[in-house]
Amino acid sequence: MKICIVGGTGNISTGIVNQLLKQGHNVFCFNRGTNGFVPNGAHSIIGDRNDQKLFEKKMQDAAFDCAIDMVCMNADQASSSIRAFNNVKHFIMCSTVSTYGINFDSLPITEDHPLRPTTDYGRNKANADDIFIEEYKKNGFPVTIIKPSTTFGPKMGLLRQISTDFSWIDRIRKGKPILICDDGSAKCQFMHVDDAALVFSSILGKKECIGQTYNMVDRKFYTWKEYHEMAMKVIGKRVELIEVPYVDLEKLKIPGFRLCRDVFSHNLHFSAEKLFKVLPEFRLKISLEEGMREVLEKMDKDGRIINSAKQNWEDRIIRKKRKGSIKSGLLINAFLYNFDRIIGAIGRKLSKF
Repeated sequence: MKICIVGGTGNISTGIVNQLLKQGHNVFCFNRGTNGFVPNGAHSIIGDRNDQKLFEKKMQDAAFDCAIDMVCMNADQASSSIRAFNNVKHFIMCSTVSTYGINFDSLPITEDHPLRPTTDYGRNKANADDIFIEEYKKNGFPVTIIKPSTTFGPKMGLLRQISTDFSWIDRIRKGKPILICDDGSAKCQFMHVDDAALVFSSILGKKECIGQTYNMVDRKFYTWKEYHEMAMKVIGKRVELIEVPYVDLEKLKIPGFRLCRDVFSHNLHFSAEKLFKVLPEFRLKISLEEGMREVLEKMDKDGRIINSAKQNWEDRIIRKKRKGSIKSGLLINAFLYNFDRIIGAIGRKLSKF
C-alpha cells in the first residue's frame, strides 16, 4: 500500500515508518524536515501542515491508500486532514490518553469513560477527535483513533517522575539519592515505541476498526517507585528514594516539573482490552527492563546523560527534606488529593440533576 505518515521522525512515528517498510509498504513522510531524517527507504515530502492549501493539495495529488496522522493537534488541523485524505481507505489519528483528564470515575479507564481533559494539549486533542468521529458518522470518513499513554524509546530518553532533567541517571550511577513524588505509589503504564509501532501497523487496514477508539497501553502497570527501582536494577546500583509530598514539590524550582504536575503525579491506569480483542495474536515484545537498557545504551552513545555535579536543585531539596524544613506531610497531601476527588465526584453527580 501507498501510505502517508504525517510526521515520521518522532518518538513513535519513526518506529511506525520502519515497521511499515519491513512489511513492504510504500511509505511517504510529510513533515517540515526539522526533526531529523526519515528512515532509510521512506520518501520525504517537505512542507508545513499549517499551510493548509499546500498540505491538502500535496496529499490529494499523491493519492494515498492510507494515512496515519501523528501530529494532528487541534480541531482545525483535524478538518484539514479530512480534506487532505478524503479518498483514503483508512486513516489513523494518533490521539492521547490525556483526553480523559485526571478525575476518573473508576480504574482502569475504558474508552467509554467521560472525557475531562485538564490541559490545553488534552483539550485540543479531544476536540480533534470529535471532528474525526463526527465526520465518520456523517460521511463515513474511515478513521480509527488510537490513544497512547507513556511511550518510551531512544528518541525521548529515559524519563523520571518529577523532572525532565536526565541527570538522575548519573546520580544513581554515583550512588546519590533521588527524589520521588509522595510515596511513589501513583500508577503508570509504559510501552516501548517499537511495540507501539506494531500496534499502529497491525490496526492499519482493519475494516472493523474504522469508527473506533482504542487505548494503546500495556496491560501491566507499574508504580513510579517500581519504575525507579527497575531503572536502578538496569543501571546496576541501588540508591535511596527520597519521598517528598507533591504539595511541596510544586512550590520548588524543579526543571521540567510540568509533566509531573499534569500527568505523572496522578494515578493513571487504562484498559487495553478493547485493543487486544481486535489484535488477539499481538504480544508486547519489549519489556520495561529491556527497553530501559536499550534507551540507556543509546543515551550514553549520544552523550545525553547530564553530569549531576552540574546541577544542584535535587541536592538542595534533599537537604531541606533532611533538615525538616519541608514540613507538610504525606497525610496532608493525601487528604487534599482525596478531598479534591470527593468534591469532583459530588459535582459530577449534581450536574446530572
